[in-house]
Amino acid sequence: MKHKVLYILLFAMGLNTVVNAQLNDYKYIIVPKKFDAFKSVNEYQTSTLVKYFFEQNGFNPVYDDALPMDLAGNRCLGLLANLEDGSNMFTTKVTITLKDCNNVEIFRSVEGISKIKEYDKAYKDAIQKAFISFAGMDYSYVPHEQEKKESATVTLNFKDDVKSVQEDSKEHIIEQKSTTEEQVYKAVEPKPSSIVRAAEKQSSELPTEVLYAQPTDFGYQLVDSTPKVVLKLQETSMDNVFMTDFNGNNAVVFQKDGKWLLEYSENGEKVQKELDIKF
Repeated sequence: MKHKVLYILLFAMGLNTVVNAQLNDYKYIIVPKKFDAFKSVNEYQTSTLVKYFFEQNGFNPVYDDALPMDLAGNRCLGLLANLEDGSNMFTTKVTITLKDCNNVEIFRSVEGISKIKEYDKAYKDAIQKAFISFAGMDYSYVPHEQEKKESATVTLNFKDDVKSVQEDSKEHIIEQKSTTEEQVYKAVEPKPSSIVRAAEKQSSELPTEVLYAQPTDFGYQLVDSTPKVVLKLQETSMDNVFMTDFNGNNAVVFQKDGKWLLEYSENGEKVQKELDIKF
């Protein structure tokens, strides 16, 4: 009997190690502001609680309407959390699941069960019990080789021309705080370098004429009839969605309703401009 118990314990430890290694491949946990099983946003503080307990277990959870720039450009960096509700009239039952960008389930927690009658307290108790599955995992994100290469700093030196590029800028700060009483989200975007070639400086206005897309190693560059490079588009994991830089702002070029749009933030406000692109 002792050998059987020992075998079960060793098997469980080995399974936990495998699951932990799988979760280490993902940088973020995406927490919906509204789970499918509930009628309203953050009902019974379910979203707040799930995000809070993920933080307590060493993960990096973000709300689905406040994705960091790298996650917005590559959805596969994160796992989507879901709260399955199997409650009945007398018992509150919840399960936490995690799915990847291909909708494949990567992890399923134990079922958290609570007999408390008050809904707010019952869901808090049940969610906390479900998170026992994440306790002691010692999660630590391990970047892929491609990400390491992309985050490296490159310095080019020419006469009267110095350009330093670092994808993962120290100025890029994401601060998220989540407790059962308080939710805070603050982002400070990277500051653009002021050292650029004079020829590379962009006009504050985009040309209204047709822009021609020329393939590059990283995506496309848009040129006018001069020809002059107007924008450089970097491919993402999503179809018809490109990342770019416009007047020192991080921007996105995407297709919507058959139209190409440039979207960026200016003085805290979202700005969209229509582009006439010919591929």
